[in-house]
Amino acid sequence: MKNKIAFLSCFILMYVTSFSQSISSSPYSLYGLGSIYEADYGSIPSIGSSGIALPSDTFINNLNPASLGYVPLNHFMFEIGGKAIGTTFQSSSKTEKRNNFQFSHIAFAFPITKRSAFSIALRPYSSASFKISDLKLPISNTSEYYTLNAEGSGGLNNFDFSYGYRISKKLAMGVTGTVLFGNTTDERSYLISSSLTTINKKTDYSGLRATLGTQYKIDSTFTIASTFKVPSQIKASKVQTVENISNSNESVIESDVASDADDYYMPLEIGFGISKRFKNNLIMTLDYEKSLWNNTNQSELYGDFVNQDRFALGFSFRKNKDIRSYWDRVQYGTGVNFDTGYLEVDGKRVNNAAISIGVTLPVDNTFSALNISYSYGQKGKIGDGLIKENYHKLSLNLSLDGIWFVKRKIE
Repeated sequence: MKNKIAFLSCFILMYVTSFSQSISSSPYSLYGLGSIYEADYGSIPSIGSSGIALPSDTFINNLNPASLGYVPLNHFMFEIGGKAIGTTFQSSSKTEKRNNFQFSHIAFAFPITKRSAFSIALRPYSSASFKISDLKLPISNTSEYYTLNAEGSGGLNNFDFSYGYRISKKLAMGVTGTVLFGNTTDERSYLISSSLTTINKKTDYSGLRATLGTQYKIDSTFTIASTFKVPSQIKASKVQTVENISNSNESVIESDVASDADDYYMPLEIGFGISKRFKNNLIMTLDYEKSLWNNTNQSELYGDFVNQDRFALGFSFRKNKDIRSYWDRVQYGTGVNFDTGYLEVDGKRVNNAAISIGVTLPVDNTFSALNISYSYGQKGKIGDGLIKENYHKLSLNLSLDGIWFVKRKIE
């Protein structure tokens, strides 16, 4: 069975990642640098995207760098993931369906000593892919309207370097240094009466960020943890072309003009998590995260950034009765999460709620596993200028674990 699982998972992941340019099709990716991307490793998608307090003993836990203090000695971990998402968009007058395939992440982790480990990972941070046609918007302090057409794509990438160290049997600490880079393209046209203005813009972004993490074992069954993401400034520069057509006269106002753009600010983010094991086979994980977007003092033409709260609860179960039985070693997971969102449009929050289930299939005679999860969620709502997204998401993470520098005793 191990060969079938490994072959099937590699084939599917290569197929999914070949569509990695189709990252997001959410209309809310119009704001900022696009929609913040969820790239959870291992079995984390199946337990409601919770797991700040879980160790990296069987998979790479990207939620907390302190977890790397528990990577087993001589083990080399590799992981790749992808997603397939089907979304239905609903407004008060229209319904539309879209499907896309997404690259999620690729990561490596390996121990340096028996108490410390290092990891490298590449994943998207944000994604933008939107198209708006013939949207009528009011002109301030008048009774007139203008028509907006907009189309954009791009986003930021996240390149992480993480280190975790287990200070004692109970306490582990870690740090992540993140390089953020990427660009967005934005084409917009504004029609006011008989005057049409078009703006074509490409913006490049680059910046650095740090994350600190801790994990503390109260006892062998109960762990508490925290994360602290440092606020940072993402530098931006743009190349822009502006044209105006009025009464059959066309004029070029700017043509490929390079200039500085408004920098993007990442907020202070604080996270807390717990994990509790019951009777050696049931584990509960509970996370809370607070993102202080208000303190970044930035806003959008069509909305505002607001403080964000995220709650996640998950349960995982494994029989562990007979390690020689394949199905007794299979892990099952389920979870829920709720996110208040970091955008407010016309005073209305764009929140998100989701439920998930999943399974972790071990590859026989190895420490590797295939993680499959399904989640259903809703984002936004119908009315008040918002659009409701109903989405079905299938996540596939392949966690490969090999042993280094250990000679075989039995050939």
